[in-house]
Amino acid sequence: MIKIHHLNNSRSQRVLWFLEELGCEYEIVQYTRNLETNLGPDSLKEIHPLGKSPVLEDDDVKIAESGAIIDYLARTYGGGKFSLEPADDDYNGYIEWMHYAEGSLMLPLLLRLYTSKLGEAAAPLAPRIQSEIVNHFTYSAKGLGDKEFFAGGKLTGADAQMLFPLEAMNASGALEHFPNLKAYVERMQERPAYQRGLERGGEYSMAVKK
Repeated sequence: MIKIHHLNNSRSQRVLWFLEELGCEYEIVQYTRNLETNLGPDSLKEIHPLGKSPVLEDDDVKIAESGAIIDYLARTYGGGKFSLEPADDDYNGYIEWMHYAEGSLMLPLLLRLYTSKLGEAAAPLAPRIQSEIVNHFTYSAKGLGDKEFFAGGKLTGADAQMLFPLEAMNASGALEHFPNLKAYVERMQERPAYQRGLERGGEYSMAVKK
């Protein structure tokens, strides 16, 4: 059976959502962040040297990195329903959004998070970080446009990847400036499979259980 090493308030929530969309049976191994440091417990290092979550185990397969996990699940259990093939018109867009979510979009958000701990020392960096946030979310809003999903006219792994950084922005109230992205987050969070993932995953501050 699929096993997911899941840390509360983390990227692994997107994997639980995707598993629910796929209809897969899976087991969750729960880990909780330290309230003072917000870091995962040392026991995660026994699963993966980086001590990060999510980590997927599926018989003799072990994969870290949420994008790699989503891709594996779509290929192995999706039957083509939640991914695109190279012959599909929007395949390149699908691949771009899959990798863009963590490769580019998360970076300025993480920089803002980490520099916020520096107080006034971060002031010289703040304008550049904010401009990058605006740049990337403007790009994402234009890429989504008036479409329901990011690629291929259907829910794919690209949506599972893109939702997390958009949820982070939405939780801070910043998506008020990007109404199509805000509406997208609300649509995804209302999906029954998303809600089932929340029920199973536990604490997740970026969404409300219905």
